[in-house]
Amino acid sequence: MPDVEAPTRPDGRAPFVASFFAAFAALCWSGNHIVGRAIAGEVPPLATGCIRWIVPALILAPFAGPHLRRDWPEIRRTWPTILVLSLIGGAVFGTLQYVGLTYTTALNVSVLNSVAPVFIVAAGWLLFSDRVGALQAAGIAVSFAGVLAIITKGRPDAISSLGFNFGDLVILFNMGLWAIYSASLRQRGTMHWISFTFILAVISTLATMPFWMAEHLSGNVLRLTPGALAALAYVAVFPSLLAYAAWSRGVELLGSGRAGVFLHLIPLYSAIIAGAALGERIEAYHLAGFVLILAGVWLASRRA
Repeated sequence: MPDVEAPTRPDGRAPFVASFFAAFAALCWSGNHIVGRAIAGEVPPLATGCIRWIVPALILAPFAGPHLRRDWPEIRRTWPTILVLSLIGGAVFGTLQYVGLTYTTALNVSVLNSVAPVFIVAAGWLLFSDRVGALQAAGIAVSFAGVLAIITKGRPDAISSLGFNFGDLVILFNMGLWAIYSASLRQRGTMHWISFTFILAVISTLATMPFWMAEHLSGNVLRLTPGALAALAYVAVFPSLLAYAAWSRGVELLGSGRAGVFLHLIPLYSAIIAGAALGERIEAYHLAGFVLILAGVWLASRRA
């Protein structure tokens, strides 16, 4: 059966452009894990999950009108799919990420995010009968080995010392939702990224607002300190607005399975950010992990 998930593009630059978008999204989400863990206990998770969509909706509102009018026939045709994608990939996934980070560490989230490429391939196979190519499977395996090299610091036996808890179960469940979202993006219809991202942000805002209000009434009140404002600004602009738009384009050009492997860049980015921001040394296991991840991403993004 042909691999139908990734359209063939006549533009020879498409693979490079698609790889850039997918890699950029992973970079934004790497920062999201770090920031989300840093504000856990200070900024309520349901408030974060709602505000991360209010801000993109407000930013895009002045520009969305012309695109929505032009795309309206396609929006009407695929409306049920857009609604489900927004609820699963925006409202629920976006909020549960911060709920999980309240109970677990950014390191554990990086570990669990590493199963996302496998979940995405599985979702594509189950939902759309996608074929898994040999290069794609090899790329997933090689890049996953690079992730493990970084997480275990080059000692495979160290994986057994990692503790997992309720937050990890939340994140693991979330990875399943993300896999369904990513594999199903092909069903959203052909429309401008502003149209889709604006609708997703509005639906996600409406869906998460009641939960934020309930959280507020329960006594878990958002206090807008300078640190909280800076963190909320980051998660609203980079992991939400820019990353979702970039991810949608990357999946459109590469297909969900090949784009999913770029999520293995998240722990690589995290290690680089920690080294730059915290002065942590780059060790040999970092370099080995970097090489394996990049090699795996390169393999998986090739077409057999």
